[in-house]
This record gives sequence, structure tokens and C-alpha cells, in this order.
Amino acid sequence: MNDTNKMLQAILNGQNALKQELISRIDKVDLKVDKVGKKLDRVEKNLTKRIDRLGKQLAYLDDDTPTREEFDDLEKRVDEIERGHSAL
Repeated sequence: MNDTNKMLQAILNGQNALKQELISRIDKVDLKVDKVGKKLDRVEKNLTKRIDRLGKQLAYLDDDTPTREEFDDLEKRVDEIERGHSAL
């Protein structure tokens, strides 16, 4: 093999080694991205569960809250009771 062929072979070997190293690094990055994606999916599921739970709690609170009319009626009843006690 002459010198030119040796130089070309050395360049090709270097290129091949660089390519293999890049492929292995890309594979490692792919694995890490997959792990992060799975973690994000778990976090999203947990947050969705929490938001749903909070939504249900808010709905129950809303059901227990008196309406404006009920609140006004209670205020009138309290006023009547207070007037009745002050007359005694």
C-alpha cells in the first residue's frame, strides 16, 4: 500500500471511529430523553389526579354554600331573633 492509500485509510478509520462515537452518544441521549418523557407522563398523571380532586372539593363546597337568597333569609331570621332577645 502506498503512502496516499495509507493516509486515506487512516482518514477513513478516523471518520468511522468518530461516527461510531457519535452514534453511541446519540443513543445515550435517546435513552435519557425517553426516561424524561416517562417521568413527565407520571408527573402529568399525578397533577391531573390532584386537579380533579381539587375540582371535586370545590364542587362540594359550592353545593354547601348558601345561595344569595338563602343568605338574605338567614340575615332576616338572625335580625328577628336578635330583636326577640332584646325585647326580653
